[in-house]
Amino acid sequence: MKIPELHIGNLVAKIPVIQGGMAVKVSTASLAAAVAEEGGIGIIAGSGLTVAELRAEIREARRRTKGIIGVNIMFAVREFAQLARASFEEKIDLLISGAGFSRDMFTWGKEANTPVVPIVSTAKLARLSEKLGAAAIIVEGCEAGGHLGTDRPMKEILPEVLAAVNIPVIGAGGIIDGFDVAEILKMGAAGVQMGTRFALSEECNAAPAFKQYLLDAREENTVFVHSPVGMTGRAIVNDFTRLLENNENSGDIKPTRCIKCLKNCKENFCIISRLLMAQQGDVQNGLIFIGSKFYKVKEILSVHQIFENIKTGILQS
Repeated sequence: MKIPELHIGNLVAKIPVIQGGMAVKVSTASLAAAVAEEGGIGIIAGSGLTVAELRAEIREARRRTKGIIGVNIMFAVREFAQLARASFEEKIDLLISGAGFSRDMFTWGKEANTPVVPIVSTAKLARLSEKLGAAAIIVEGCEAGGHLGTDRPMKEILPEVLAAVNIPVIGAGGIIDGFDVAEILKMGAAGVQMGTRFALSEECNAAPAFKQYLLDAREENTVFVHSPVGMTGRAIVNDFTRLLENNENSGDIKPTRCIKCLKNCKENFCIISRLLMAQQGDVQNGLIFIGSKFYKVKEILSVHQIFENIKTGILQS
């Protein structure tokens, strides 16, 4: 099939691929800029960053590319409003948000003349988002990495959302290669969001040990964890997930120091510190969120090569 452009508001991406905003510090300027340079939409993960850190990442991405750069911020983080407003002030191209739902972000987006794109898992929420002013909708199913808002597959939810709204709909969850992209486009989506494939890229900011642990893991080496955010997430099995599963109230897990990073925290463990441990290479004590089809990725590639492969897969479909 022919490779379509992705239109979101006044933005036009030559390749209909949004790179997932993987926190903490996995999706940073280096990855986002590389994706934007290839004609996709590069995303900086704002969750877990300070306002100053997020501003610095946006400016660094802008220094590296003139392509489309967005920010993904979880609604669940305490500084959601401050991070979102800082992103608008830095003239970000679009804001993506999930793990909860903000009505205010649509108003802020209109004021800044910046497209706002929510991540949803139901047609009802997609319809409400369009009414509030969403420029597009990302439909995320249970195959996605990170926090999951549903136990239903994306391919089951996608047709319902397509029938409910008249704005671009982007499929997310379980998309690894160009053949996957083509399948979702043929279902009627305007584009896709891909996270895991880009986590295993040369430009991804995660430590080499993080990437190697993913490459070495098998399909069965995953577990669902109950996040302090109040949602479940799929993770790679390691010492931390085993400890969490066996004794969630263990003193080895319960946080001894709290930086109040979330609006509402279940306090079963500190998600920011555990995600950072993994990103920095402590693959046994950290938390490694991952998409369901991670095992299909067999090697670490440059973002350029990933896009070449995606384009080839689409054109051959």
